[in-house]
Amino acid sequence: MFGLVGWIVGWVLTLFILVMIGRMIVDWAVTLQARGEWVWKVRRVTHGVTEPVLAPVRKVLPPVRFGGFGLDLAFTVVFIAALILRSIVW
Repeated sequence: MFGLVGWIVGWVLTLFILVMIGRMIVDWAVTLQARGEWVWKVRRVTHGVTEPVLAPVRKVLPPVRFGGFGLDLAFTVVFIAALILRSIVW
């Protein structure tokens, strides 16, 4: 039974990691002035899925500013944690 639960959790983590990668790509596209309604739809979906996980971490680790550039440490920590958890589960 634990094998099935581990398999499901592993796939959920994999999907979450893929959504986080999608969020990163879409955020860069917006930063680079991408146009189109699809960009905003994808951004809304990716932020809707990832923000409930990122927001509490962001309260502890706020983004670091380098002039006009910001590095979201919460994103990095959650992404690495999801990769580690997935490797533990699988």
